[in-house]
Amino acid sequence: MEKVSISTEYIKLGQLLKLASIVSNGSDAKLLIADGQVSLNGEVVYERGKKVHPGDRVDVKDMGSIIVE
Repeated sequence: MEKVSISTEYIKLGQLLKLASIVSNGSDAKLLIADGQVSLNGEVVYERGKKVHPGDRVDVKDMGSIIVE
């Protein structure tokens, strides 16, 4: 489980995946999310622009979890 700190109210899901080094670019994030491999607080999400707030948990299938602080 990885912890990522942000200094704003929220971060978009695609940006978070890049920040956490899960993906190297936005197109990889888009494919991962479109394939249903990413969940936010236990619910699968399909929107790359979904807002992720401090306290949220993002799980990526076979790659681990991210806690946003």
